[in-house]
Amino acid sequence: MTTATIRDHSHALLRQAGVSMIFGNPGSNELPFLAGLPEGVRYVLALHEGAAIGMADGYAQAGGGLGVVSLHAASGTGNAMGGLSNAAVSRSPLLLLAGQQVRSTVGQDVMLANVDAAQLTRPLTGFAAEPLSADDVPRTLAEAIHSATAGRRGPSFVSVPYDDWERPAPAGSELVVGRRVRRAHGADRAVVEDLAARLADARSPLLVLGSDLDGTVPMDLLVRLAEHLDAPVAVAPSPYRLPFPNRHRLCRGVLPASIRAIHDALSGHDLVVVLGAPVFRYHQHEPAAYLPEGTALVQVTDDDAAAARAPFGDTLLAEPAAVVALLAEHLGVPDEAGPDDGRWVACPEPARGEAGRLQPAEVFAALRRTQPSDTAYVVESTSTSADFWAQMDLRAPGSFYWPASGGLGFGLPAAVGVALARPERRVVGVIGDGSANYGITALWTAAQLRLPLTIVILRNGTYGALRWFAGLLGTPDVPGLDIPDLDLVPVAEGYGVPGTRVKDVAALECELAREPDGPRLIQVDTTLTTPH
Repeated sequence: MTTATIRDHSHALLRQAGVSMIFGNPGSNELPFLAGLPEGVRYVLALHEGAAIGMADGYAQAGGGLGVVSLHAASGTGNAMGGLSNAAVSRSPLLLLAGQQVRSTVGQDVMLANVDAAQLTRPLTGFAAEPLSADDVPRTLAEAIHSATAGRRGPSFVSVPYDDWERPAPAGSELVVGRRVRRAHGADRAVVEDLAARLADARSPLLVLGSDLDGTVPMDLLVRLAEHLDAPVAVAPSPYRLPFPNRHRLCRGVLPASIRAIHDALSGHDLVVVLGAPVFRYHQHEPAAYLPEGTALVQVTDDDAAAARAPFGDTLLAEPAAVVALLAEHLGVPDEAGPDDGRWVACPEPARGEAGRLQPAEVFAALRRTQPSDTAYVVESTSTSADFWAQMDLRAPGSFYWPASGGLGFGLPAAVGVALARPERRVVGVIGDGSANYGITALWTAAQLRLPLTIVILRNGTYGALRWFAGLLGTPDVPGLDIPDLDLVPVAEGYGVPGTRVKDVAALECELAREPDGPRLIQVDTTLTTPH
């Protein structure tokens, strides 16, 4: 009878967790773990760990399940840290599994050892550990998987010495594979009844919806709740997902990420209910009073940390999905939406470009006219966000993905991950020319997998968001803001992705109208715009 190894039980844990893909770029320390992967588990090769974690992040957010990333020791983990910052904010269920040197040599700080591995990813991971013995590896992995998927939710990190994998598993260790930890999701009815009464009595309520709701709370239920209350809806600042249709008559767009601007946006509302978002994730520093006089705020979140650090307002710590369902029940929200007439707001006519360059708004209007209504857009073009929201008409869940912490390098790899998780949907990456270079190697993976992925590069030859911020800070003469002479078409072709340059709207729409039979890159020269 063959004795089971630590690797056998660890692989079984991943299969039990529903893992069907592992993303990574292998190094020597990881080879013993990757040997003999179980049937049904696919290794997706990236050319850089930053691309690997972006792919896993997009895959997990789009519903692919637990995203597993194999990292090469400390250096590979370091390469993934920028992407990890995004995954931490979006609370993406990821398991980062790093190779470690032979256990007996770690303390000597030999080549490719990480003497204090568990500290490397903190505070970006909710759980981070290196098991104290080989026997404890499967249990530690089980704890990490629970933290990533059913506990705190978000990235976990485990470092494993590579000589652990082949060791015989001790008697009884197989029991960790069969056990389950489940959480019952609910909300206190009395507390929700009180919130429902406050909403019903409010003179001018405002709903602020966060990215946590997309994929967890039905979008049509949020629409019916808002319509029943006849309450305007704002999207919490810096959204990385879209919880509400952006062209709905009640949608007031994305809240700007400054204290003063949010204070002004909340003026006139006596009750603000924030569902599934921190209060608030500010960016540009424009101080003011947090809330207007006479405005009360209630936050509903299942994120303990977000609840604890909020500097104002009351917090109901509960699953937003359960709270919304009970609110609908207590408020008498209809089970079906009303007539479509008057529900949707038309997009404005886009401004025209000049001197051989298209306005970003023209590009987004072309996407809206040519792509299926349920297209999933992965966007990493910061300076064009105002035009994007003005021109797009997004009504389906899972239609929008954005780097949650602002860390560049998410867009191209995440588009690959979303395409892997949702093969039935069109996936379009909208990427700035500056951003593209942070994750450009993801094109090779897309080509190898023949993913029907459309990448639209907006080339303006500068870091547009930085130019806007330089003006905000009164520092217009800083260096390093321009990136002239970048041409990503031959770069894409070098990775195996056909590329096209387009100069006008007609050519762009013609190119976009073609059904992709693999990855393609479309480069468009655009005018400089600002995020707001």
